[in-house]
Amino acid sequence: MNVMSRTQKLATVNLYDELIKLRDQQRERRKKSILVVPGDELPWEINPQGKMKWFLHPAIDDTAIQNLIVYLQEIPAGSFSGKLKCQGGVVVFVLEGKGHTVVDDVTFAWEAEDVVQLPIRPNGIIFQHFNDDPDRAAQLLCAEPNLAPVLGVDRGSGFEQLSEAREFKQKSYGAGGKNG
Repeated sequence: MNVMSRTQKLATVNLYDELIKLRDQQRERRKKSILVVPGDELPWEINPQGKMKWFLHPAIDDTAIQNLIVYLQEIPAGSFSGKLKCQGGVVVFVLEGKGHTVVDDVTFAWEAEDVVQLPIRPNGIIFQHFNDDPDRAAQLLCAEPNLAPVLGVDRGSGFEQLSEAREFKQKSYGAGGKNG
């Protein structure tokens, strides 16, 4: 019965016309979208990963590009980000500071103007950033493909907060998240 019901429903729709309608909606959205995202107009947020400012995000729909996630992360002097399990595929440009990133228990040192590449692995990666400067904040500009609409936020390997940044003390996010 479900197969017939689905077949009957599909028979009432011209899927090619639906594709053209979707194309036209996307074109109209792009006409109204912003091309420059002024950083000074974006709010900082404190979340389990730490202090972040989002330029491009799956929930932000007024930008011209929807296929990237781009954010600025600031790690206070001597502090650290949350520890996260994810698919990987994140590129991190170090704007300011010096520190290290632990990827699957291996430590990689970085400083201003370095690029840290978080690899894509079938079962995902676990990573955490540390600011080694006791006097100055580190700023990391991060970018990754926005695969959430296609593969889901888990992206096949899971997306789990394993521990929170020192600055976040509110609530747990997902299985494995811990209050600190």
